[in-house]
Amino acid sequence: MSKQISLDPIDRRIVEQLQADAALSNADLAERVGSSPASVWRRVRSLEAAGVLGPTVRLVDPEAVGRSVNVFCNVRVSSHAREVRGPFEDFVRSRREIVECHSMSGEWDYLLRVVVADVADYEHFLMRVLLDHPAVGGAASHFALSQTKYTTALPV
Repeated sequence: MSKQISLDPIDRRIVEQLQADAALSNADLAERVGSSPASVWRRVRSLEAAGVLGPTVRLVDPEAVGRSVNVFCNVRVSSHAREVRGPFEDFVRSRREIVECHSMSGEWDYLLRVVVADVADYEHFLMRVLLDHPAVGGAASHFALSQTKYTTALPV
């Protein structure tokens, strides 16, 4: 089921550069990877078509927008039946404060990363939103005290 795409050295340099700065002009990108602008343009379009490169986004400083509290929340669902998991996953996709959700192996079923303004904001979300969802059988919260490393760049 692997959809791994074979990347040559220039493709790898393109991906690395775009992960660092997606706002690079095509000419600047070509110069940095050692290729012609036309070739780089074709390669970028090919990488997009292959699904290697996704949408271009800008990263936002959480403190600048009043969302500096990061909480990792383990969730256990009441049942593993599809009719329970489906609505829960729809609920997760609908909640803006949930910025990541991973289905997990082990003791907990899901791991959520929730960003909120403060502890009271999280308490409201946990007690009045998450735990009220009929699919949720339990949750455990872990507050991030600081961030040692954060990157969106994947090694290529």
